[in-house]
Amino acid sequence: MAGRTISEKILARKSGLDARAGNLVVCKVDCALGTDGSVPMALDYFKAMGGESVRDPARLVFALDHYVPPTSPQTIELHRVMRDFAKRFGITLHDAGEGIGHQLIVETGRALPGGLVVGADSHAVTYGALNCFATGIGSSDLAAIMLCGRTWLRVPHSIRVVLTGQLPSGVYPKDVALALAGRLGADGAAYQALEFAGPGVATLALEDRLVLSNLAVEMGAKTGIFPADGETVAYLEGRTGQTFEPVAPDPDARYSQTVEIALDALTPQVALPHLVDQVVALEDAAGTPVQMVYLGTCTGGRLRDFHQARAVLEAGGGVAPGVQLVVTPASREIRDAMSADGTLDALIGFGATVVEPGCGSCCGTCGVIPGDGVSVISTANRNFKGRMGNAKASIYLASPAACAAAATRGAVTDPRKVSR
Repeated sequence: MAGRTISEKILARKSGLDARAGNLVVCKVDCALGTDGSVPMALDYFKAMGGESVRDPARLVFALDHYVPPTSPQTIELHRVMRDFAKRFGITLHDAGEGIGHQLIVETGRALPGGLVVGADSHAVTYGALNCFATGIGSSDLAAIMLCGRTWLRVPHSIRVVLTGQLPSGVYPKDVALALAGRLGADGAAYQALEFAGPGVATLALEDRLVLSNLAVEMGAKTGIFPADGETVAYLEGRTGQTFEPVAPDPDARYSQTVEIALDALTPQVALPHLVDQVVALEDAAGTPVQMVYLGTCTGGRLRDFHQARAVLEAGGGVAPGVQLVVTPASREIRDAMSADGTLDALIGFGATVVEPGCGSCCGTCGVIPGDGVSVISTANRNFKGRMGNAKASIYLASPAACAAAATRGAVTDPRKVSR
């Protein structure tokens, strides 16, 4: 029998079966995340299912991140209900202002190599950067996990994404992810796993890998998973006391297709409104006016991202007149690090509006909302109409450096061409 992919091996381990692509399996979940965008409905399902107790509260995490700060009496009440439920059953709860749930799962060592980590939010795929099978689930699935600690999955086929070379100066992980989205399309990896491989993987920092895993769902993928290496172990050091067993694919594992990306041949990319796979070389959109620049989200709101943006802003002489710069760190840990190294003060000095750590403007539920006719360039992962709370705005997606370059000129600009 043919060898197995990373996904097949992890789901075999968690189900106790010889899991192969296409099989239905019931798996024990190592950790499940719920947010204020999904837990309230999950609690309704929990009650409807006759739930009176939580099977394993230590494996559950709640995060208040989509409504930070709360925007109405209704959202305040949702937060109260979540806090009360978490306190009653001993569930870890990250309160409003601590950050985006996905970032907190990673920072607190909840996503470990070889594990099965799910979240009632589609961007739970982010954790796959740490060599775990990570995927989004529905609120009813989360309720079932509260009750029995398990979930069912169809084992996905896998697409092998081979990375070669090394990113040149001025090109970033977001450019890799957008190039891949442009090649595969928004549904080109539907219910398949993107399994990253090749010598280029070793050139990417863990924070870089998080970007690629995060964008996997934008291609329809069930998960986006990396092999574990020294970078993985180094990131987890001090974040977890648990032991873990990394998983690698067999040499004769079967893939539905193989896609090769030469990192050293890439140039800056941008996704045009209103489709994440409407990707072009950034130079082809250069000069397009923008009025708002957004730095943040579970895709581009980490310390490394803000450092890249700061460098470009400083090189370009700051923010151009008429441009609104909005900054939302992905977590309090990141915000504190930005404060400690001067990045936060530098961005404020450029006139940035700084929002509490959380999802912010990304999904339009809180934070700064763009006005009618405004063109936004963002480090986020989605740009469909209405995504940031206003269907009359247009959203471009690019790397933190490219977004910062646009801020300095008031138009889409190649970050490699920004200088005083």
